[in-house]
Amino acid sequence: MLRRVAGYKKQYMLSLGRGRKKTVGVDLGSGYIKVAVIDHGKEFPQIEQLAMRPIDGEAIVDGDIVEPGLVVELLTTLFDEEQISARDVVAGVGGRDVIIKLIRMDRMDEAEAREVIPWEAEQHVPFEMDNVQLDFEITDPDGEGLQMTVLLVAAKKEVVENRVAIMEEAGLAPRIVDVDAFALHNALEVNYPAAMEGLTALINVGHDTTTVNVLDDGIPLLTRDMSFGTRGLAAELEAEHGMEPDEALAVLRGEGSGALFSDFLAQRAHEVARGVERAAAFLDTHEIGIGLGRLYLSGGGVRVPGLAESLADRLGVETQITSAFEQIQIKPEAVNGVDLDAVAPMMMLPVGLALRRLG
Repeated sequence: MLRRVAGYKKQYMLSLGRGRKKTVGVDLGSGYIKVAVIDHGKEFPQIEQLAMRPIDGEAIVDGDIVEPGLVVELLTTLFDEEQISARDVVAGVGGRDVIIKLIRMDRMDEAEAREVIPWEAEQHVPFEMDNVQLDFEITDPDGEGLQMTVLLVAAKKEVVENRVAIMEEAGLAPRIVDVDAFALHNALEVNYPAAMEGLTALINVGHDTTTVNVLDDGIPLLTRDMSFGTRGLAAELEAEHGMEPDEALAVLRGEGSGALFSDFLAQRAHEVARGVERAAAFLDTHEIGIGLGRLYLSGGGVRVPGLAESLADRLGVETQITSAFEQIQIKPEAVNGVDLDAVAPMMMLPVGLALRRLG
């Protein structure tokens, strides 16, 4: 079920004129279930419908579905209440059970590489090969050197199968299981074409996990996951400052007494910056030779007061909070009471999943 993708243009534009006109992207996040429906019938994709529901408690933690019954119920209710008729969906997997890595190997065509890649993966993937789903993309297929660069993806079969089972139990048909990092990449490429030039980074701050993606001319160089998210920040505020859960969430939204905790929030933002710095240090050892040019932020956690400013100051790069609707048109009926400005960074992942046209 895992499908590879090295950029929206390569995967989507080749499918123009065939396949289904609509794609439904389903993001099972730790804080929200989010759904985006994209109509591919026009020259450029249009968002036809957006929907989201909060997940209470710890039904999903770090990408692991702890309470499958509750998740199935929420999914079923969301599709029914929002009257989403399409049932063929694109789902995503990510986190510590997915490995994305650039590797070098002897140059060969794709058919030969598919035969060799399991043996190559043994050197780079810390999972048992019998328990993983492998895929790859040759990033320089027209190169002339003796070696080529390959983007290797490995996901634990159990994670993919569990995600498929959840969707099917909710009455959905998962036609593609994509990698979260690649779906974010697709949404970034469509909405911010300039991000595909030079060395850039996309940081997705979620409920449990923050994912750092570093791209060089649109090619993923590395993906790192950090244990940092709004759930942990809220728990710290509750434990260290005696806040009630609602009060802690208000602080993270910049409401109420949020200004009193600016130092606390700035310190936590520096944790994310250090993670990016460590990624940059890794790149330096690989002789990239150029510095990070721009930083893009997505996910629900980017609205934490001072986060974007702290990252920009510490890293010394232009920093921008992304919108899943920067370039993609939204049909008027898609909104249905949704605050687009508030959810724009959060919807990058489901929109990126829905950009994978089924065909």
